[in-house]
Amino acid sequence: MLRIFLAVAFLAVAAVLIYAATKPGDFRVQRTQRINATPERIFALINDFHRWVAWSPYEKKDPAMKKSYSGTESGEGSIYTWEGDKSVGKGRMEIVQSDLPRLISIKLDFETPFEAHNMAEFLLVPEGGNTLVTWSVRGPQSFMAKVMSLFLDMDEMIGGDFETGLVNLKRVAETSA
Repeated sequence: MLRIFLAVAFLAVAAVLIYAATKPGDFRVQRTQRINATPERIFALINDFHRWVAWSPYEKKDPAMKKSYSGTESGEGSIYTWEGDKSVGKGRMEIVQSDLPRLISIKLDFETPFEAHNMAEFLLVPEGGNTLVTWSVRGPQSFMAKVMSLFLDMDEMIGGDFETGLVNLKRVAETSA
């Protein structure tokens, strides 16, 4: 009986590992929001890490989070580091591309709760009197991340935060307009 149980357990673990190996080698999460403001107004709110406190959902998750800014004041070379509780972890962001008023690319490095090296992007597309803002993040998935993705969906984990952030960004951009 024990042999049968062990064989079934082994086959189940093997099936999970084989299935995980077929998962894509990278991930992407994105959300889009239409904002009634110019791309330039919205761009300024994203391109300066000091202004994220007004709209970023991560700023509210841990009020005691330690933050620091370095590099340039805004745009390419601007750096933001944080260290907080388990809800925000520890990491660093650096703006590596800042093309007014269309695109901001950010190198996003996490130390905790797990090490990860990703790219975040904000794409701003004018649409009549509005701007379509897309916030995305993409990155590689190691084999262990593929296994974890069978049980924890990255889109579900951070997609809601992106939606909240974009709604906040909309509120700030439209009220300051």
